[in-house]
Amino acid sequence: MSKFYEKILENNKKWVEESLALDPNCFEDLAKGQNPPLLWIGCSDSRVPANEIIGAKPGEVFVHRNIANMVIHTDMNMLSVLDYAVNVLKVEHVIVCGHYGCGGIKAAMGNSSIGIIDNWIRHIKDVYRLNQKVLNRIQNEEERFNTFVELNVKEQVFDLAKTSIVQSAWKNGQTLSLHGWVYGLNSGFVTDLKVNISSNEDLDEVYQLIL
Repeated sequence: MSKFYEKILENNKKWVEESLALDPNCFEDLAKGQNPPLLWIGCSDSRVPANEIIGAKPGEVFVHRNIANMVIHTDMNMLSVLDYAVNVLKVEHVIVCGHYGCGGIKAAMGNSSIGIIDNWIRHIKDVYRLNQKVLNRIQNEEERFNTFVELNVKEQVFDLAKTSIVQSAWKNGQTLSLHGWVYGLNSGFVTDLKVNISSNEDLDEVYQLIL
C-alpha cells in the first residue's frame, strides 16, 4: 500500500475528529438530508475545489465537474445532476466556474490529438468557432487563452438557460439564477463575469421554449 494512500486514510480520521470537535452532531445532521442553495458546475481540474474556494461547508454545494466545465445537451450525467438540483433540491443558484490555465481550453486552441478526449474537446472548439472573430484579433497568446476561458464560461451559462429543465423552473415561478465565474489558480480569487440570467427573456427568441 502506497504512502499516499495510507496518508489520505489517516487524513480522513483527523478530519472526522476535528469536525466532531467543532460540532459533535455535524455528521448526524448531514445524514438527515441535504438542502444546498447552489449547484456548482466546474472543471475536473484537481486545483479547483468547489467548497474550499467559496468557504462552503459540507451540504451547501451540489457539484458537477467535467473537463472545461461544459454544459452539453446530450450529456445525460450533467442533465441528471441539473434536473435533480433544480427540481428536487430546488437550488436557487447555478454557478458555472471555469479557471484560467484550463488544459481543456488550451487543447481546444490547438490541433494535437490526445485520444478519446478529442471527442469532448470538439465541443470546446465549437465555442472557439462561434467567437473566432473576437479571439483571432487578440495577438497575445496568453490574453487570447484567458479570453477564451471567459467566453467559454459565458457560453455554458447561456447553454444552461436553453435547457428545458431551467426554463420549466422559470415558468413555474421558481427562483433560479445562473452565473458565470472564472477562478484564478495563481491568486485564489474568482472573477464574476457579470453574466447573470434569471429568465428566458435574456435568451434569443429562438431559444425561448413554449412550455
